[in-house]
Amino acid sequence: MPAATLVVMRDRADGPPDILMVERAGIMAFAPGAMVFPGGRVDPGDHDLARAFGMADIDEGAARIAAIRETIEEAALPVGFATVPDASMIATIRAALGSGATFGEALAAAGATLDLDALVPFARWRPEYSPVRRYDTRFYLAALPADAPAPQVDGTENVRLCWSSAQAMLVDADAGRLSLIFPTRRNLERLALFRTYAAAVAQARAFPVRLVVPWFELRDGEEYLCIPDDLGYPVTAERRDRVQRG
Repeated sequence: MPAATLVVMRDRADGPPDILMVERAGIMAFAPGAMVFPGGRVDPGDHDLARAFGMADIDEGAARIAAIRETIEEAALPVGFATVPDASMIATIRAALGSGATFGEALAAAGATLDLDALVPFARWRPEYSPVRRYDTRFYLAALPADAPAPQVDGTENVRLCWSSAQAMLVDADAGRLSLIFPTRRNLERLALFRTYAAAVAQARAFPVRLVVPWFELRDGEEYLCIPDDLGYPVTAERRDRVQRG
């Protein structure tokens, strides 16, 4: 199942960048209660809009569109727009989406246009350890626009949101104060390497995106969930009994 997620980063003068995270509602079938990046499934309308834009790679274009749409739906945060919409335009887009309109229709109703180049490919994951839900998820980096409004939690799929450094999220997870599934943890560990958004973009461009399909293997009698060691991730294995898989 194709999906997309957006890592929205906000540089700070006094420390590493903040990253927007949302907490999944406990009633959700996938990753209930976990902290994740905004994102979700790629819809047929996202593919239609990518075709309308004349994208050479329709799947790539649709994933970028989905990442932008989901961030609007889940956090009312306009990232990836040619001009940052004001609060009224954001409300119009969200209302249209909520009534069943496609993203293209919602954008037209608000008079808004997208800038898909604002998203930088970061990773692509397809975990296959779940017998029920297998998502092929593309991860994108994006800088928070300087004039973007404050995000707002949607209160349905997600119950809270926060800005936090990647390292702070990892510390809180290790202390049991929040929950992280395996792909989110590995990507936060990678993001924790960077002091600026520009540094994250530079590393993303140095490691061309390749599909990550985690696998289990025995190491010294213990079973580990593993990923490739040549894609920029500082931690590439976790003992099976410690893995949260969503």
